[in-house]
Amino acid sequence: MKLSNHQILPVLSLLLTAILWGMVWYPLRLLEGQGLSGLWLTLSSYAAALALGLVWLWRGRSDWRDKPWVLLIMTLAVGWCNVAFVLAVLDGTVVRVLLLFYLSPLWALLLGWMLLREHPGRSGLLAFVLALAGAVTMLWDPDLGMPWPRDSADWLAVSSGFAFSLANVMVRKSRHISMQTRSAASWLGVVLVAGVWILIVQEPFPTVQAATWLAAALLGWLGFFVMTVTVIYGVSHMPVHRSAVILLFELVVGAVSSLLLTDERVLLQEWLGGALILMAAYLAAHAHIGEHK
Repeated sequence: MKLSNHQILPVLSLLLTAILWGMVWYPLRLLEGQGLSGLWLTLSSYAAALALGLVWLWRGRSDWRDKPWVLLIMTLAVGWCNVAFVLAVLDGTVVRVLLLFYLSPLWALLLGWMLLREHPGRSGLLAFVLALAGAVTMLWDPDLGMPWPRDSADWLAVSSGFAFSLANVMVRKSRHISMQTRSAASWLGVVLVAGVWILIVQEPFPTVQAATWLAAALLGWLGFFVMTVTVIYGVSHMPVHRSAVILLFELVVGAVSSLLLTDERVLLQEWLGGALILMAAYLAAHAHIGEHK
């Protein structure tokens, strides 16, 4: 059966998103190597993307009057998600960060249960158990005792996944908001979180060449701008259980690119835990498949 354009384009959009998110760690590390610290790198790149979306933000100002708190929580959650993710991939092992980020189905299940009154059912509970088992497997270290995240990169990755899930729950509570408004709000959230973070930790202004700032802006325009628009387009035109599975391709891209471009190695224990987390994500993505048949 031949697929029409309206069926193919969302799939291609999500695949492009997954590829870009799976590889974005590499230009981030290159720019950090040029002297642009993670917080300033995030702020400058997303400020460039926001500059392109200011018109969308202005046109969607009425959306903020309808459900201001829901949109504000979504904006700040997306902001924390992206800032924490960037800092995690700069400081941690790429594959480990991606796997811990994909504990997000666990958080989505809990938040959906508490905030949306969505009972997880048997598939959801099984996904919960698998995700938890995967996290324990990955994080367990007999010398350290309890299976908690072992360093700041781990905590940032886990919190990024939690913020991602919280943002998605808020999006579901405000489905009337346009794609343009959500995109611009996402970039605004990152700029706000990164800016406040810089002030709190008193991160000094980096002294780098103008070409480095331009490269950071290009990453915002050609990377984060495109990734935000394509993921929102793809998710908006496809059942959630399908889009979530396609986005898991990010893990494949991240694993292959990190093995080819770095000397990072993932322990067998981490691969096993990651496999359980992937199974949980797959089950969570299909938890509502019956609703779309």
